[in-house]
Amino acid sequence: MINLFNNIGQGNKVKLLKLLEANIFTYQENVYINNLVKDNNFIAIILTGDIDIIKINYDGQETIIDTLTKDEVFGNIITNINSENYEILTKSRTKLIIIDYDTIINYEETKYQYYNEFIKNLLLLYNEKIIANNERISILSEKTIRNRLLEYFRITSLKNNSKNIYVPSTYIKLADYLGVDRSAMARELKYLKEEGFIKIQNKKITLLY
Repeated sequence: MINLFNNIGQGNKVKLLKLLEANIFTYQENVYINNLVKDNNFIAIILTGDIDIIKINYDGQETIIDTLTKDEVFGNIITNINSENYEILTKSRTKLIIIDYDTIINYEETKYQYYNEFIKNLLLLYNEKIIANNERISILSEKTIRNRLLEYFRITSLKNNSKNIYVPSTYIKLADYLGVDRSAMARELKYLKEEGFIKIQNKKITLLY
C-alpha cells in the first residue's frame, strides 16, 4: 500500500501539511460523514480509526465496497463517492487529515523536496487505485459465483506469487467484494473444496489446481 508520506520525515510532514493548508477532523464511531465529501474536491488521509464505504443499491440494499484503515486515502478525486448512492461510515473513533485537491495542484513552488515526494506518492497511489479497480472489474465481469471466486483466486495468487490465499478480514467482506450472497459463496467454496480445487483452513485457502 502506498503511503502519501513515504520518504517524508516527521518535521517535513508538518511543514507539508501547513503548506497545503490541511485540516484535521475527528469523528466518533458510527458517524456518517457524507457531508464531508458532497461537492468537495478533497483528499482524506486516515490518521487513526477506520471507515466503511457503502454502496446503496436501487432497492435500498447496502453493500460494503471498501474498508479503509490507518494511512489509507479516500476522496471523490480517487473514487466516485460523491454520488447519493454512497455512504461513508466511521467504524470507530476516526481522525482524518483533509487536504483540498485544488491547493495541491495549484501550488507552483517546487523547491521543497518533501512536496515533490508527496506528489510522487500521490501519482503512485492513483496508479495503485487504477490497478485495484481493474482487478475488481475483471472479477465482477464474471457471471457466476464460482467464476468470480476463481478469478479472485487467480489475481491474488499471481499478485502474491503464492498458491496460499488469505481471506482479508472476514468471509462476509469477501462476499461484499465479489458482489455475491454470503451463503451462496459459502456453498460454492464447499463445492470447490469437495471437487479438489482448493483446501480451506480457517481464513487460509490453498489452490490445488
